[in-house]
Amino acid sequence: MPGGGRCPDCGSADLVDDAHYSQSQLVCSDCGCVVTEGVLTTTFSDEGNLREVTYSRSTGENEQVSRSLQQGLRRVRDLCRVLQLPSTFEDTAVAYYQQAYQHSGIRAARMQKKEVLVGCCVLITCRQHNWPLTMGTICTLLYADLDMFSGTYMQIVKLLGLDVPSLCLTDLVKTYCSSFKLFQASPSVPAKYVEDKEKMLSRTRQLVELADETWLVTGRHPLPVITAAAFLAWQSLQPAARLTCSLARFCKLANVDLPYPAPSRLQELLAVLLRMAEQLAWLQVLKLDKRSVVKHIGDLLQHRHTLIRKAFREGPTEVEAQEKELQGCGQRNQEGLCSSLEPRSWSRSRKECSDAWAGERPIECQGAGPICSHSVGWLSSSTVGRTSGSVLLLV
Repeated sequence: MPGGGRCPDCGSADLVDDAHYSQSQLVCSDCGCVVTEGVLTTTFSDEGNLREVTYSRSTGENEQVSRSLQQGLRRVRDLCRVLQLPSTFEDTAVAYYQQAYQHSGIRAARMQKKEVLVGCCVLITCRQHNWPLTMGTICTLLYADLDMFSGTYMQIVKLLGLDVPSLCLTDLVKTYCSSFKLFQASPSVPAKYVEDKEKMLSRTRQLVELADETWLVTGRHPLPVITAAAFLAWQSLQPAARLTCSLARFCKLANVDLPYPAPSRLQELLAVLLRMAEQLAWLQVLKLDKRSVVKHIGDLLQHRHTLIRKAFREGPTEVEAQEKELQGCGQRNQEGLCSSLEPRSWSRSRKECSDAWAGERPIECQGAGPICSHSVGWLSSSTVGRTSGSVLLLV
């Protein structure tokens, strides 16, 4: 054997490495004496000097993983399996938890925050892979406070420098609405309330897109918006039998919780639909309200892009209204000049009027009162102009 090792019994230098199962041994080939045993891992120089090396020294396992970290990693894996996520998601979430645990602020945090950290790592992984999962779902599974969860989520994203895309609403619609109990008849769901799943998902998706285009989704929790959109979609497919059903009863029939802001989101969606309906001439004569407009949701969604542009355009409608108002003021001013000018309202002398007429200088008069009596006979419709609520007369 290299290194000059000898057998302690016979002094022979002919030592061989004999693998006994998984344990390596040095045996003298002359007398059969076992020189060393239990050497799990050694270096070349240690073998030559017949020195054993412990397993912890040879592999670097002397750094023991803390119980808290082990428990957190186990919780991450358990949550991924409960949500039936792919194995690649599980590996990514575990890696994020290990990275976050390296920071002293996370290691010294309370167990409640470490439990929330488990859900944050899973949620970040799902968002990066465009997997439809909401913060509320994880909070329900972990019995975690939503405010603490959202704060920890933002802290981890900033701490690890991660790029997390926003949640795709269309995918979330399919995931959330698929859990409704409205797609097959049951003792708790009458036949008139049963709806085709694909039709309802399609119309709900269109209403959510409408809400997104009219800024009803930005900065808000998505589930109340989706709940309100699903309710309107369900009503509009059979309005005759469902208009009397309330949002609270709809959620009870669907076997889902009613989110607190959902009634407010419902009123906002109905207001948008009413504003769109005002752009259709054949709907204007019907004098729709927030209840009857539900019957025409299909037509409004079919032309929603054009109706949104007309309903929410800025400027032209207001300008036309102002012009009509100014025209009415001008007509009233002219009538007042011709019929009811009082002598005490005249404020110009004959000389000032003559000078003004000679130079064609405009005299600005607020209303019809302060106008010179000498210039009334020279006024005509062509010499009357308007400027910001004042009547401008060329005298």
